[in-house]
Amino acid sequence: MRDITSKQITLRTARAIAVLFCSEETIELIKNDQLPKGNLFDVARAAGFIGAKLTPQLLPHCHPVTIDGMDISFDFIDKEKHSDLLDQEVLSRSGIVIVGNAKSIGRTGIEMEMLTAVSVSALEIYDMLKPVDTKLEIGNIKLLEKKGGKSDRKKFFSTSPSCAVLVCSDSTAEGKREDNSGKLICKMLEDVRANVVYYKILPDEKNQIQEQIKQWVAEDIHFIFTTGGTGLGPRDNTVSAVKEILERDAEGIMEAIRSFGQIRTPLAMMSRGVAGSIAQTLIVTLPGSSDGARESMEAILPAIFHARKMMKGGGH
Repeated sequence: MRDITSKQITLRTARAIAVLFCSEETIELIKNDQLPKGNLFDVARAAGFIGAKLTPQLLPHCHPVTIDGMDISFDFIDKEKHSDLLDQEVLSRSGIVIVGNAKSIGRTGIEMEMLTAVSVSALEIYDMLKPVDTKLEIGNIKLLEKKGGKSDRKKFFSTSPSCAVLVCSDSTAEGKREDNSGKLICKMLEDVRANVVYYKILPDEKNQIQEQIKQWVAEDIHFIFTTGGTGLGPRDNTVSAVKEILERDAEGIMEAIRSFGQIRTPLAMMSRGVAGSIAQTLIVTLPGSSDGARESMEAILPAIFHARKMMKGGGH
C-alpha cells in the first residue's frame, strides 16, 4: 500500500451518485409500499453504510479511514430536481437517484468509500426489486465532488508564489559539507508549483542572514525559507537573526510544524524555529537536517501560501 504518513490530517469530504433504472410500474409499487421484500430505502441506506465501512476489505490498495459522517438519500428521477446532476438521456428515463455525502478527518480521501456506498445501495435496491422488474439497470456511478488534501491546493494560491531558500550553515558555506536540506526544500516548493527565485548558502552569521533577508524582502519575494541554525548548538544563530527583524510573529506555523514532527520523532521538540512576516514577505525557519526540513514542509504545504493573500489585506 502507498505510504501516506507524510500527508496532513485534514477534513476530507466526498459526494457521489448512482442511478437504478426501473419501470414506472415499479416506482408505483415503491410509492405504495407494495414490494414483496418490504421497506426499500432504509435497507438500501443501511447496505450503503456497510459497504462504505468495508471498502478497504474490498479494494486492496484502499487505506482504512475514519468515517465521521455519512448520509445517503434516495429520490425518483425528476427533470427539474436533477438537471444539475444528470444528463438529458438519463433524465428521460425512470428510476431512482442515489446521492451520498461523507466526511472524514484523516490523511487520505473518502471518495472510494462514498462510491462504494452508492454502488452497494444500488445493488441492494436491485436485489429487492428483481422479483417485480426484469429490466433493472444500474448506471451513472460517479464522484460529484471531493475536498481536502491535494484537491484544495487551488484555493491557497491562484498564481505561483515567488520563493527564496537560504541555507544557513558554517560547514556548508566553507565547502566541508554538501547541502541536502536546501535542495530538498527547493524541490518540494517546485512540486507544488512555487517559483524558487533564489537559492543561496551563507554561514550562520547573524548580520549576513539579516542582510540577505532584507534584500529579498525589498525585492518583494513572497516567501523565504531558511534551513539550519534552529537547534540548541552554540553556533545556531539563524533563529535569533530572523526573530530580531520580524515585524509580526506567525506562531501558529511553528506550532503546526512541531506538532507534525512530534508524532514522528521526539527530537522535534528541540527546534527553536520561528516564523513571521516583514512587509508582505513571510519568513519560515526550518531545521538543517533533511528529515526535519522535509517533515516541516509537509506540515505547511501548500496552506502556507495563503499567507500572501492575508498579508496583502485579503483576509481568510
